[in-house]
Amino acid sequence: MLVEAISEPGGAVATEVIDPRTTYRLQPLLHDLVSTVLAPTTALGGPDGQIRPAGVQGLFHADSRALSQVKLEVDGREPEAVGYAPDGPGGARFVSLLRWLGDRRPDPTLRIDRIRRVTPGGMSEQVEIASTASTAVHATVTLELSCDFAPIEVVKSGGDTVPAPAENTGPGELSWESDRIRVTVTGEDCKAEPGDTARLRWQVTLPPGGRIVLRWNAVIDDPEAVVVAPAHAVEWSRPRVVSADHRLTRLLEQSLDDLRSLRLAEASAPGDTFLGAGVPWYLTLFGRDSIWAARMLLPLGTELAASTLRVLARRQGTRVDRESGEAPGKIMHELRRHEFALEGHDLRLPAAYYGTIDATPLWISLLHDAWRWGLPEEEVAALLPNLEAALGWLGEHFDSGSGFVEYMDTSAHGLANQGWKDSGDAVRFRDGHQAEPPIALVEVQGYAYQAARDGAALLEAFGRPGAARWRDHADTLAERFRAHFWVDGPQGRFPALALDRDKRPVDALTSNIGHLLGTGLLSDEESAVVAALLASPAMADGFGLRTMSSQEGGFSPLSYHCGSIWAHDTAIVIAGLARAGFGAQAGALAEGLLAAGESFDYRLPELFAGDARGAVGRPVPYPAACRPQAWSAAAAVAIVHAAVGLHPDVPAGRVLLRPLAGTPLGEVSVRGLRVAGEEVDIEVDRDGTVSVTGLSAGISIEIVGNG
Repeated sequence: MLVEAISEPGGAVATEVIDPRTTYRLQPLLHDLVSTVLAPTTALGGPDGQIRPAGVQGLFHADSRALSQVKLEVDGREPEAVGYAPDGPGGARFVSLLRWLGDRRPDPTLRIDRIRRVTPGGMSEQVEIASTASTAVHATVTLELSCDFAPIEVVKSGGDTVPAPAENTGPGELSWESDRIRVTVTGEDCKAEPGDTARLRWQVTLPPGGRIVLRWNAVIDDPEAVVVAPAHAVEWSRPRVVSADHRLTRLLEQSLDDLRSLRLAEASAPGDTFLGAGVPWYLTLFGRDSIWAARMLLPLGTELAASTLRVLARRQGTRVDRESGEAPGKIMHELRRHEFALEGHDLRLPAAYYGTIDATPLWISLLHDAWRWGLPEEEVAALLPNLEAALGWLGEHFDSGSGFVEYMDTSAHGLANQGWKDSGDAVRFRDGHQAEPPIALVEVQGYAYQAARDGAALLEAFGRPGAARWRDHADTLAERFRAHFWVDGPQGRFPALALDRDKRPVDALTSNIGHLLGTGLLSDEESAVVAALLASPAMADGFGLRTMSSQEGGFSPLSYHCGSIWAHDTAIVIAGLARAGFGAQAGALAEGLLAAGESFDYRLPELFAGDARGAVGRPVPYPAACRPQAWSAAAAVAIVHAAVGLHPDVPAGRVLLRPLAGTPLGEVSVRGLRVAGEEVDIEVDRDGTVSVTGLSAGISIEIVGNG
């Protein structure tokens, strides 16, 4: 077998693996690229500011690439990069030098600041060239531009693309057009040169100590995009956090910027916002991801949760379709403008795909949690028919032969695994071999138990029938779970990852069991067992929680789901540990994420390698991870929430406070959380003493210690 790798400065190209029997391409890497985002538009390029015709670099809109090259040159040479910095949502600044121009001395005398601004449907740059030279400088500045209109799935699979020719459509203006998208680039005071590789050209003269500013912008017209920018301002508060650990404040600030940049709406309903899953592969509606991100942001207000619930309710399943996985009452997984098919792979997903086993119970619990945080009753009531439909879907799965909620791809070209660990090799036994479907995942049983009880609470509160039925279902599920999921392992008894097609426990120790904490499925004693296992070195001696124990046969620190660390997964477990009273374990995992955030310039990626801290010193990037990514950014809010331990039940008129005490976070002050629309401030001392102001009159407070 031969392996050919083609690379260019600043970006990797897909690797081609050549075999006498088959040829396929690998997903391009992006860990060393800079993303500038204001959804649904993203610029991905090198840290030097260049966007080269390589790999996944480009200017993307929705799920298509609008420009595949944006390369700046001066006198035919690329500037020498010295640094870059993010500049808020949609902004970045890149600094370079022109050392071959100006005075011949050690210090550079020509500097370029390339200030990039991405907006929904476009991008602009301001190129500032400043001279401290003692003589005038004359130069030719060019911007090389290419466009291939490549769909994101072609880019993701490393497929071949063909540049489209540009036309000169006006002074300083170039345009590219496909059957559905038009891209127009305009430069100020420049010459436009069309072609497959088009150019904008400026002739510049800088007097001694002079400065000049060049400007250009791109506009994308894409009327068939299914996602657009929301029609109104950001839905959530921006809390002000002061912490003894300054990493928490910096992580939250960057994360809130990233969350703002990932806001999306459907083209058909721009008034309802949701969070796109991640850049670049998943900048669209994803049921599970959008739900979890909205759930983590509930301490900042209920508006995002409400709109996410409505968006998904409008697309709730109404029929049985084996190709898409749709079923009555089911919440969808993924939305695209057309079929999503990876070149060289069997995967082929319809534009509206329902292949998820957990989005439906998570939708139910998001509605319940938003109600508890103070979502107005009329908004909850409007979604009760969808709640009943979702419970109906859940009930059919409860009544399946196994007695558990399970999945199996019925299309033969959909996702083989349909939980949050949805890679094809994610469900493995302790010895490393893969489980065969249908699969009943451990965390999904926890979600289903919680959804049944949450649904019962909502039905009862709003005078709808069926509450007793769903509590009985939950009780039955709990009994079955204890009888079938608990297995013996090297560290004692623990819940298995899943049950396979033969109803055998898949006996690997994984992070999935941490999602059971807080669902109510575990007893106090069982929660203590799970907490101890999650805090063991095999799971937690990296920068967060490993997806799989390092002692398992399938473990690999750079696998997608079998040993890597996911920020959102760790944050969910932190929240569960804190809520269950395991403050020390929650604090240790939180410190790991803060250390990872510092290493990644406070923009947590989708995932990173699960190496031990003692082995690597800093987290190793997963090279194809999304960044920014919604639920990774939301993890910062989850850490703040766990630190203050605010758990409201607005309909019942009470709030539970269970702050973390004695953790590496130290003292924490948070101003600007929201409960029932009111701004709430909380302060937690190092010893866990807590004070809260701003709660509405009539809400009682109960304070509980946290170990």
